Amino acid sequence: MSLFDKLGGHNAQQQDPQQALQQLKAKPKETLHQRGFEIPDGMTDAQQMVNYLIQSGQVPQSRLTRIMQMVGGRR
Repeated sequence: MSLFDKLGGHNAQQQDPQQALQQLKAKPKETLHQRGFEIPDGMTDAQQMVNYLIQSGQVPQSRLTRIMQMVGGRR
């Protein structure tokens, strides 16, 4: 299951990826937690969260790089 599938919830095909991205930007920690990712309490910086997801093995670096390219972000 990809990160976008997880962000889309149980019915990922029905949720617009743009909507999932907006939700992630608005409430990153809550959105990630709802989708099964674990983020430590007190962590609020998006870059810290990304680094933690990679370091903890929850998201492989290669997958994150592809996602960032797709959404036009920089890493």
